[in-house]
Amino acid sequence: MNGLRAGTSEWPDGGFPGIRINPVSLLPEIVNEEACAVALSASADPADLIFVRLVEGHAGEAAELLAEARYRDPDSLRLRIFEADVLRVSNRFDRAVDLFRQLLAETRGTPDEAVIRQQLGRSYFAGGNFAAAVESFARALDLRVASSADAALIYASTVALQRARDVLDLAS
Repeated sequence: MNGLRAGTSEWPDGGFPGIRINPVSLLPEIVNEEACAVALSASADPADLIFVRLVEGHAGEAAELLAEARYRDPDSLRLRIFEADVLRVSNRFDRAVDLFRQLLAETRGTPDEAVIRQQLGRSYFAGGNFAAAVESFARALDLRVASSADAALIYASTVALQRARDVLDLAS
């Protein structure tokens, strides 16, 4: 891929052009600023700007944009996920986990459950609860494989699960 930062071509897709998941931190990073900027300028979806601001670590700006977007679309699962991500980016890991658990209760048994479990695992990992992260990533992977999800999603879950297991083993 032209324009990718060196060494990031094997990183899992981050769900937006120019963004990939760092396999060490398990957090999304901008690896191609030009591709990200072009996609953002072409987007009319406010959730895209919120996501990019979260990736950049601008929790305050993302929270303001999110409040406006949630007012217009209060039931959007994507925006509710971003609400928990604002908490995670703000290092409020326990509150992010609580919100993801609430979302998990609402999505259990639906196609969205795997997404929530993946996000929950990311919050557990960022907060240092590696055993819970392993459990959450493993369940997300199982659900994605069982539903024949896109290969990029299965790869992202596989990378996250392996990283969480490695860190848990080192901590033991």
